[in-house]
Amino acid sequence: MKKSRKENYFDRIGIPSVLSWSYLGVMVFMIGNGIEIGWLSPYLKDNGLSIQQVSTLFSIYGLTVALSSWFAGVFFETFGAKRTMLLGSIFCVVGTVCFVSLGLSEMSYPILLVTQAIKGFGYPLFVYALATWIAYRSPAEKLSTAYGWFWFVFSGGMSVLATFYSSWAINQLGHINTLWTSLVFIISGTFFALVLNRDNFTPQSNNNGNTIENIKEVLKGLTILKDHPKLFIVCIIRIINTISQFAFPVYLPMYMISQGFTTTQWLSIWGTAFTSNILFVLIWGIVGDKIGCKRTIIWFGGVLTGVSCLLLFFAPQFVGANYPVVIILGIIWGAGLGGYVPLDAMSANMVEKDKGAVMSVLNLGTGLSVLIGPAIVGLFINYIGASGVTWVIAILYFVGALLTNFLDEPERVPEIITKSDLIKTDTKEKIL
Repeated sequence: MKKSRKENYFDRIGIPSVLSWSYLGVMVFMIGNGIEIGWLSPYLKDNGLSIQQVSTLFSIYGLTVALSSWFAGVFFETFGAKRTMLLGSIFCVVGTVCFVSLGLSEMSYPILLVTQAIKGFGYPLFVYALATWIAYRSPAEKLSTAYGWFWFVFSGGMSVLATFYSSWAINQLGHINTLWTSLVFIISGTFFALVLNRDNFTPQSNNNGNTIENIKEVLKGLTILKDHPKLFIVCIIRIINTISQFAFPVYLPMYMISQGFTTTQWLSIWGTAFTSNILFVLIWGIVGDKIGCKRTIIWFGGVLTGVSCLLLFFAPQFVGANYPVVIILGIIWGAGLGGYVPLDAMSANMVEKDKGAVMSVLNLGTGLSVLIGPAIVGLFINYIGASGVTWVIAILYFVGALLTNFLDEPERVPEIITKSDLIKTDTKEKIL
């Protein structure tokens, strides 16, 4: 009885109760994957690597993240949920161990490249397999909310808790030991998601080891774009979603410092923005279920994020290093990034079967954003400056809002059936 009440509680707030341990597992897992984000680049430069080498290192990581993101959904369909997530965990553990013990100990650039690439294959298989699992286990009328919780635990682990933990651990343990502790989070998250989670769901498309059929299933990640061309629009919108998240770190910290902010102030602005983000992914997920996915993405995703990008950049030129004003604008920007949460629900509802292939397209967009965001800065900043780059990013958000109009609003099948049943029941009662 106690277990039933607990499961009902998770279902009521939008988390599929059978996957509740996996949600927690993803949050803990992503703490391990996000520990190094805020400080690895300057650490590598301080230990002998050039800026070009560091840039290439992160580009290799972004490339393997994009590839792994693409195949996560179809791997889910082919090999099952837990096998796909376990494979992602193995990539993370092996990549981390070799990166720290072989790459950093000798500062061997070729080894760093290879091991960083291995790490990049890891987390997308783990977390985006869960994203596909949610598409099967969450009722259609609560799917947007379920994805809101998914992005809450994902960003909460990687961008918030990992940042606070690493800022403490570096001072107490040192850089190398902090990286070693990432294994504790990765392994613990895997235990929560795969062992404590008792749901052994296997997609109907699972082919029980048939090699030819498995290859066909993997290729669906490519061929489904032909059958459902609107998924190409979905992929573009997902790239736009986090384009500023990966472009801003390349130039915005230096710009803010030039405007009078300290490094500590900027880091707190950035951290507060993502605290806002993880809160608003829950809000927009619920809003998407209430007012519609398209409307939420257009206004709270595209338009709000585009406007807030411009305000965040240009405000210091008018108000100076006004910390309260800029941190409020950071909060608004973080909220806007979360406005795309209903896109997952829209995509999952596009097809009855092959949801893994659909989610692979969505995941590919997320992975490509890791590459394209910094690339935009590299291509344009020498020609149009930081302000011009910010305008390019903002315009992309407005274009994304326009593209969203071409997508279909998900049908709320359970609600339609319920209303129909009520009408039929009421009619029978009147006849009687």
